[in-house]
Amino acid sequence: MTTPTDLSMFGLDPLWLVVAKALAVFGFLVLTPLIAIYVERKVMAWMQMRIGPNRTGPRGMLQSLADGIKLALKEGIIPKGVDRPIYLLAPVISVVPAFMAFAVIPFGPTVSIFGHTTPLQLTDMPVAVLYILAVTSIGVYGIVLAGWSSGSTYPLLGALRSTAQVISYEVAMGLSFAAVFLYAGTMSTSGIIASQERLWFVVMLLPSFLVYVTSMVGETNRAPFDLPEAEGELVGGFHTEYSSLRFAMFMLAEYVNMVTVSALATTLFLGGWRAPFPISLWDGANQGWWPVLWFTIKVWGFLFVFIWLRSTLPRLRYDQFMNFGWKVLIPAALLWILVIAGVRILLVDSPHIRPVTVVASLVYTAALVAVLTRTLRRGRLERTVSDSENTAPADPLAGGFPVPPLPARKTRPTAKETTDA
Repeated sequence: MTTPTDLSMFGLDPLWLVVAKALAVFGFLVLTPLIAIYVERKVMAWMQMRIGPNRTGPRGMLQSLADGIKLALKEGIIPKGVDRPIYLLAPVISVVPAFMAFAVIPFGPTVSIFGHTTPLQLTDMPVAVLYILAVTSIGVYGIVLAGWSSGSTYPLLGALRSTAQVISYEVAMGLSFAAVFLYAGTMSTSGIIASQERLWFVVMLLPSFLVYVTSMVGETNRAPFDLPEAEGELVGGFHTEYSSLRFAMFMLAEYVNMVTVSALATTLFLGGWRAPFPISLWDGANQGWWPVLWFTIKVWGFLFVFIWLRSTLPRLRYDQFMNFGWKVLIPAALLWILVIAGVRILLVDSPHIRPVTVVASLVYTAALVAVLTRTLRRGRLERTVSDSENTAPADPLAGGFPVPPLPARKTRPTAKETTDA
């Protein structure tokens, strides 16, 4: 049986310490996107054989700060015909939940700050992970209201896309949490980290980790799932009619959400603030302030994956994106929950439960990859056969879609023109 999580250490801090920890979390969430924007531009330039920002500051390090100042000094234009109260409130609704979700993320173990023993975490609760899921879900209302209140077609389409996207991928994300809850025996973030002292959940629950990583990319509207703001079809998406600081707030919300989902992935599957092997062999690796460093390195590893995906993968079609969420991720997550629950019931309190779970995780992942590979190959083969059957050249002047004639070429009269003549 899993021992209950001890949350008695929370709620005892003096007011000044609570304010200090809240300011520390706020500073971390403001500085990380500032650095992430610069790192993203430099890493993408390196991957695509470009130079990237190199003018403002040493090696362009002040470019993000300069862009922020430029946005702040720009004129905030409010288009005619918008629903003004909702139009102004939408960016706030997007930003505030992104910051609130980080309140239950542990940065490290219990430390002493000016003589007060306190955990490096703002607060915790028995349903902390569900709190994060609920708060981050509120952020999509900012996107929906921004698109609706703009009074324009393309922002509205982006808002509708975002609604369908969040609904589909949050279902898969919630299902990926279920396996973690089964093995941790708790929904509190500090308890989940404590249950990974011997073995991280990324090893035992690899399918859940893969489902969550895919869902978190879709949840944050990042490439290749950035369909709500696809500039090719929607100009700029839901924030087309926004400018100045209100546009900057949407950008800030996107990057803060990236940090939040990365921190949650670190907490649920990578041991949170615990040191990786072989650093964990050192007795002091998980004591004092060192765990803050391990936690930050893991979060930045996920941020690099976000940048890597944007640099290398093209945007998916909307039907491909929704089919993948409903027909692949959700069934795979549901079946994995059945497998992992069966293992827990059959081997309850058994010393062999961890090895059996690891084997089941690897076998299920291999089977899932094999099924996906076979499905993709079959779809590619069917598409190739159908294309080869339709190799006859199409006549652009045969009465189909109107195509301008080439120079010095007479157009073929249509049936209507022949009848009129």
